[in-house]
Parts: sequence; structure tokens; C-alpha cells
Amino acid sequence: METQNNLPIEHQGVPVSHQGLHNFLYSSDDEHSATEVSVTPELANNGADVIPLETWRGTVENAKIAGVYAVLDAERRTQYIGYSRNVLLSLNGHITQNGEQKCAYVRVQTFKFPKRQEMEDLRDAWIAELESTPPGNAAESGLWASTVGEVAKAVMSAAERQAYEEKKLKLRKAMADSTLTKEVETVDATEVERRLQLETAVKNDDWSVVIDAQTQETKSEI
Repeated sequence: METQNNLPIEHQGVPVSHQGLHNFLYSSDDEHSATEVSVTPELANNGADVIPLETWRGTVENAKIAGVYAVLDAERRTQYIGYSRNVLLSLNGHITQNGEQKCAYVRVQTFKFPKRQEMEDLRDAWIAELESTPPGNAAESGLWASTVGEVAKAVMSAAERQAYEEKKLKLRKAMADSTLTKEVETVDATEVERRLQLETAVKNDDWSVVIDAQTQETKSEI
């Protein structure tokens, strides 16, 4: 059994829970094939290097990292550049939305004391460095969640989304949200109006008002 004194100096003092990652990062070159990428947390977050997204996720483990990040596809073409107070959560959401082929590589610049304007400025600078705007920041922006809240919703199942909406509704009721009352009143008024229109149509055998209302609803949904 190896003791701390028998271990090489770079392996001494490493907590048991971190030894797997530590051994990967600091083991000798001949223990890994040439296709594997070994990075340190500093290298993974320096804003300059593009590394496999899965390697980055394994390096940071479950740490909450704020920063600017660029997502590249399997051919290293930039698909999206964003910023987040929890980059790992955002990346997980992007993978769920767009798949591993579009989210194959990543470039991350961390912010120890994140300020929104500073991160926005760096994001815009990264976009300006490219020959064209990444599709996720242009035509395909709807496919890339831009906030942690949007990411959380993107990775929810249907059941989780329903539970989330119910919980949010309960919270709004508990906080006496005035806008909620107005929303309920609007829904109730609309329902009453529909019933009156239906009763009138049956009584007078005139369905034109009901048909017109349904047509307007259909147009508003398009």
C-alpha cells in the first residue's frame, strides 16, 4: 500500500475524491494515447484554447463557473457565443437542444467577479473576431437558450415542465402577484364572451360571430 511519502510529489496531498481526475491530469504521457486531451483547470478556462466539450465538463466537474464561452461543432466551426453565471449548466442545455455534433468543442473565459456588461463586451468582441456571426447568435438564435432560466426549461421533461409551471403559479399566488389576477380576469372574461356567443348562435341560428372569433384566434396563433 502506497503512503503519502511514497507517492511522487505531484500526487501527494490530493483528496481521495479528486484522485481520479488528478491522476488523469498528471500521469505520464505513455499512460494515455495521443488522441486524448489532458488539460488543467487553468488551461480549460483561459479563453484562448479550444478543447473538446466533454473534456472541459470533466475537468470542471460540478463547479459553478461564470464566464463567456463559445460552442463549436465537430468541424470546429463556431455555432454560438454566449455568457452565463453557470457555464456548465448552459452547456448542458445547449447539448440537450442541439446535440453533441453541434456542441463538440468549447472555448471558455472565466470571470471571478462576473459583471454583465463586461461579459457582454467580451462576447461581442469574440463575435467580431469571426468572419461571420455564428448561426446561434443570428438566424438560429431560437435554438440556443441565452439565460440559465431558459436552459433549465430546455432540459425539462414534459412532466417536469408542468410541475415547474404549477410551482411558479403557487409562488405567484403566495406573493399576491397583481398581474396574475389580471391574467385570470382576462381568461374568465374571454370564456364568458365565448359562452354568450355560443348561446346567441344557437338561439338565432347565426354562427357567423363564432366562426369569425375562431378565425381570429387561428390567425393570432400563426
